Amino acid sequence: MKKTLVVFAHPYLEHSNSNSELINFYVRHQHFTLRDIYEDYPDFHIAAFRERKRLKNYDRFIFQFPLIWFGMPPLLKLWIDEVFDRDWLKEEHMNPLEGKEIYILVTTGGKERSFSKEGTYGYTVEELISGLIVSLNVFKADIKDIKIVYEANKLSKKEIILHKRKFTELLNQ
Repeated sequence: MKKTLVVFAHPYLEHSNSNSELINFYVRHQHFTLRDIYEDYPDFHIAAFRERKRLKNYDRFIFQFPLIWFGMPPLLKLWIDEVFDRDWLKEEHMNPLEGKEIYILVTTGGKERSFSKEGTYGYTVEELISGLIVSLNVFKADIKDIKIVYEANKLSKKEIILHKRKFTELLNQ
């Protein structure tokens, strides 16, 4: 199994049944390391050097977060700003993201139809998280899939389990 780092960012996890259930999957599997950056960095002071060093130890990455005010949670944005290093683009530096599999799992309280050009918000979720997508592409990461769980706050336990099963199947391909 691929050694996987899950970068999880949810500022209000205690109010999210779906994210709580989805992250329980990682805890039960040895090849997954769950890093809850809101738990690790409640003061927003990120140990960027330590985080960069940690990235080198993984074969695959999962970024899991809720959509917060039409974008990434603020601490995740800060984590990316401070941890991703432009020096990785230089030939003499090792790029810990290059060629690595990336999965992005986004939860949102909104309806799928709301996140379209014609919908309520006029933008897709992918467009709203484009900063992460562009950053990963610049560092030559291999984005395998972007999974979006719509109306996550209204899902039944059974629906959450189905989403978890589909995501697990995706990771095992």
